Amino acid sequence: MTRLSVNINKIATLRNARGGNLPDVLQVARDCQRYGARGITVHPRPDERHIRYRDVIDLKPFISTEFNIEGYPSETFVDLVIKVKPDQVTLVPDPPGVLTSNAGWNTVKHAGFLREVIAEFRRHQIRTSVFIETDPLMIEKAAQTGTDRVELYTESYAKQFPANPELAVRPFVQAALVAEKNGLGLNAGHDLNLENLAFFARHVAGLLEVSIGHALICDALYYGLENTIQLYLRQLHQ
Repeated sequence: MTRLSVNINKIATLRNARGGNLPDVLQVARDCQRYGARGITVHPRPDERHIRYRDVIDLKPFISTEFNIEGYPSETFVDLVIKVKPDQVTLVPDPPGVLTSNAGWNTVKHAGFLREVIAEFRRHQIRTSVFIETDPLMIEKAAQTGTDRVELYTESYAKQFPANPELAVRPFVQAALVAEKNGLGLNAGHDLNLENLAFFARHVAGLLEVSIGHALICDALYYGLENTIQLYLRQLHQ
């Protein structure tokens, strides 16, 4: 079964907009798990505009499913991940100040850097995933970095899906085959939602986990958090 990991960054954005502790990030993480999510994802950024580094530390005792920390592997980020020891770290090539993740790793250009970082996480028995696009060469080179998994960057799929679902998913179907051939586990995330998730999950073989935040939290404003998580789980397991 494909895991649903809920990215709770947007909850922290709401909290930070007003100050104080409403909504309570820790309580929302507990609730997401209680309502059926099988993972919690956070993406701390250097400016701490949503999830703060302190949040990551505070969340660890409350995660009863799977804890996934995303981010650019700066020295500060690496130190945080090693301190917290999540189940998984997802490496993304975000430059400082970027609004949201907008590209996958060039695993040819950054092969040495990724190998070094991933080796450090492996020494601490932390599963690694590399955020990547569907280029077969980049997936093949990702396998050579020592990563356990790749996370497919699905923005292009989401943009093309309304006009032509079959065309939109085709590169991801092929990417999944390349990942399997190279011994990599497969995750996916970015702009997946209630409209496009079921089709993606049905067509992309070996999908272990999807990380969904923005769309899920937006839907929760209308449907409630518990109902929304159940709706997403149904889409995954049709």
